Amino acid sequence: MTMDKDTKFILLVLGLPIIGLVYCGAIIATLMTFPWTRHHPLIVGFFVMFVPFTFAASIWIRASAKAYQKNNIMMKSEE
Repeated sequence: MTMDKDTKFILLVLGLPIIGLVYCGAIIATLMTFPWTRHHPLIVGFFVMFVPFTFAASIWIRASAKAYQKNNIMMKSEE
């Protein structure tokens, strides 16, 4: 299934903030529900930071690899 640029843009503009709000709500609910999370703020904070960073880095690397591959194909076709 391929999406056109407009659909991807709509998902980025509307979906990303909604996902962020859900993620923040889940973090707040976890902090309110489990006392362990309040007693170990460094561990919880690391994972709270690590999850979105890993997600963003994987998207960035995938897009860079796709652009690099496309650029290599274009360079080979010019030769």
